[in-house]
Amino acid sequence: MHRHQGLSVLLVAVTMLGAQGSVQAQDRKVVELRYTSGAPPKGNPWAMRIERLVAAVDEESKGEMKIQAFLSSQLGSAQDTGPQVARERIDMGGLSTGSVALVVPEMALLSVPGCFESLQQQDCVLDSHLIAIVGALLDKQGAKLLGWGEIGAIDLFGTKPFATPKDLDGVKAVAYASKAQRVTCGSLGATAIPLDRPEWIPAFRTGMAQLVTTPIPHALPSGLTKVAPMATRWAKIDTPAFNLTSTARFDQLRNPHQEALLRAYARSTSAQLRGKVRGFEATLYGMCEKAGAQVVDLSPEQRDLCLKTLAPNQQRIADQIGGSAKEVLAAMDNRA
Repeated sequence: MHRHQGLSVLLVAVTMLGAQGSVQAQDRKVVELRYTSGAPPKGNPWAMRIERLVAAVDEESKGEMKIQAFLSSQLGSAQDTGPQVARERIDMGGLSTGSVALVVPEMALLSVPGCFESLQQQDCVLDSHLIAIVGALLDKQGAKLLGWGEIGAIDLFGTKPFATPKDLDGVKAVAYASKAQRVTCGSLGATAIPLDRPEWIPAFRTGMAQLVTTPIPHALPSGLTKVAPMATRWAKIDTPAFNLTSTARFDQLRNPHQEALLRAYARSTSAQLRGKVRGFEATLYGMCEKAGAQVVDLSPEQRDLCLKTLAPNQQRIADQIGGSAKEVLAAMDNRA
C-alpha cells in the first residue's frame, strides 16, 4: 500500500515538473518584431547597421527575440510606415523625418534647411538638447524613441546649379513629405510641385520639375542624376532619422526583453552611423562625377547667404505647425 502511494506521489511530481517545463518553454517562445526601413538591401551603411542590430538583438536576448527586417520600403512608403508604427501595425523601424512628422508634426522642424551652422552643432543639439522633448512628444502618439538614425545631407539636384537663393526664383521644385519643404520653396520664390518619388524622373523628363532636394544615396542609384545631372551641395546639413518602436508593443515585452532591445541599440551609436553615412556620401559623389554629373560646392560666402535667407523659415514653419513647435524650436536654439 505504501509502495503504491509512493509511486503515485512520484508520478504527480513528474507531471507537475513537466507542466512547469511546458509553461517555461511557452514563456521562452521566440518574440518576433517586424522592422521597416526604406534602405536599399545591400552595400550601404543603413543596411549594415540593421544587420548588426538583428545580430545584437539575437545575442542580447539569448535567442529569445528575432528582428524581421523589411528593407526597400517593403511594408509601405514613408507616408505609411510612421503612422503604422505608432498604431502598432508595424513593430519598429528606422523612419525618415517626413514620415515621423505625419505622427508628430513638430518633427518637420528638423528638416528645415539652414537650422544649424555646422554638422557638429547639429549633432550636439540632437544628442544633448532634443532627445528628451522629442521622446516625450512621440510617446504621446504611441511611439517610443530608441535613438537617432541618419538620412544624410539633403542636397539640390536639378537641371542647373543653384548657387544662390535667386537661382531658385520661378523654378519648378518637387515638394514632398512635410510642410517644411513647401514653406522653404515658397520663401525662395520657387513653385512647389507635390510629387511622390516614383513620379520624379518622369516629371524631369517632361519638364514638369526642374529641382528636387534629396540625399545622394537615393539620387544616384535611382537614376535621378541622369535627368537631374547638376548636384548643388547647398547647406551641407544632414537630416536625422528616427529609430522607433510602437510603445504598446514595447510595453508588451517582458522586462528582460525590453532591456535586451535597449542594449542592442546601444551597441551601435548614432555617432557611428553618422560617420559612416557621411563617408559613404563622399564616395557616391565621386561616382556621380565619374558618371558625368556636375557637383557644385558653394563658397563660404554663398553658403552664408543661403543660410541667412533660410533662417526665418524656422519660425514660419513653427507658427504653421502649432502644438509644441515653439518649444522644440527653443530646444534647437541651444546651439553649443
